[in-house]
Amino acid sequence: MTESSPVPSGPGRPKDPAKREAILAAAQTLFLGNGYEGSSMDAIAAEAGVSKLTLYSHFKDKEALFGAAVKATCETRLPRRLFVLEHGREFRSVLLDIAQAFHELVISPESIGLHRLMVAMAAQNPTLSRMFFDAGPQKLLLDLEQLLDQAHRCQLLDVPEPMRAAEHFCSLIKGAAHFRLLIGYAERPDAEDGKRHVEDCVALFMRAYAGETDTVDRTGS
Repeated sequence: MTESSPVPSGPGRPKDPAKREAILAAAQTLFLGNGYEGSSMDAIAAEAGVSKLTLYSHFKDKEALFGAAVKATCETRLPRRLFVLEHGREFRSVLLDIAQAFHELVISPESIGLHRLMVAMAAQNPTLSRMFFDAGPQKLLLDLEQLLDQAHRCQLLDVPEPMRAAEHFCSLIKGAAHFRLLIGYAERPDAEDGKRHVEDCVALFMRAYAGETDTVDRTGS
């Protein structure tokens, strides 16, 4: 069920970025701690230390706030700078940085809690499930698709279908360890095991999509 704003949104004073960040942080805390249905807009406003009117001036309803919270989490863990090809840099190094950041994200308590929440909500609120996927996993896949397409045009890899390759990449990184964490079967892997897993996955991906070279020396025109 969507909690709608009690007042129509419209132009007004500039919004305070600090209050927006506080609202997003509060939403992340309450959604994970109390679930989606158990987190009211009143409670989120109180947790953020803002009025309900201020909350609704930033987010029109709870679904919009949830989507923004998911997006903010992903952008913090996987910033845009990771998906940039730099002249003279090995593409393997680019993929390693992305893979490491993605692996740390998917095994984080926040991510595991969010995935469990979405599984529980899937049958009740498919719209929310789509919003979650579009704001988080789909955004990552699109960023990877663009990067892999550029690598293909630069002949760094042979990737004629970059979206399929992006899905392969993410599936490799998540692996069985993510499922074990999701169902509470195992503890979070330590840093050394995580690093070895990431390196193995990137090496396998590079072999599967081997190109002519592994160093950025052209713009892909």
